[in-house]
Amino acid sequence: MNQTLELMLSHRSIRKFTDQLVDAHHLDSIIRAAQAASTSSFLQAYSIIDVKDQVVRTQLKKLCGDQEYVEKAPVFLVFCGDMHRIKTVCDATYESGWTEAFIIATVDAALAGQNAMLAAESLGLGGVYIGGIRNHPQEVSQRLKLPEEVYPLFGMCLGYPDQEPEIKQRLPKPIVYHVDYYSEMDEATLEAYDTKISDYYAKRTKGKIRDTWSESVNKKFSQEKREHMLKFLQDRGFIKK
Repeated sequence: MNQTLELMLSHRSIRKFTDQLVDAHHLDSIIRAAQAASTSSFLQAYSIIDVKDQVVRTQLKKLCGDQEYVEKAPVFLVFCGDMHRIKTVCDATYESGWTEAFIIATVDAALAGQNAMLAAESLGLGGVYIGGIRNHPQEVSQRLKLPEEVYPLFGMCLGYPDQEPEIKQRLPKPIVYHVDYYSEMDEATLEAYDTKISDYYAKRTKGKIRDTWSESVNKKFSQEKREHMLKFLQDRGFIKK
């Protein structure tokens, strides 16, 4: 173990923040760390929107499922997949609509986001990713004035933690780590993990929620499919071929 590994393994989602503002130098370091992330073919196919306007913050909160921390967190960043800049630079050589371009932009933005979160945590901050930014992506794009071939991938709230939630245990290594070939997960291993997650939720919610991991996954995909995303992305110039 070392400090870097300890930091990575101690990650928790923070949704409640103190009133302390994030120093401009710290925010600059976080953005520079995001930019230092690996990027496919050096395309750097992402953009980061730092939303400071409280009116826009309030609008985004509503669009993201009324998550209060979107409005109240000291810092709210929106990470976007961005092929607009590439198209502008390439001029006639860039051809819109390829699924591969969408994958590149998505991966680039995700890698930058993870670097940003790790950098923030190394500075004593905490944060949470906001997938709800995709609940109403067209409206979000209009609020942020995103051009064609730019799309909002996720938001990120950052600030100084005002809570100390337990670390949520991840899937057992044998379920996600395979050697040489893919192997189906062991049911007994999954069952034991489900029990641990059920206990975690029961403790965190004082018995109000006792879902296992398997149950939470089933609820996720029975309730929230965001069926609008394909048309939205195609209208933005992605996934046409």
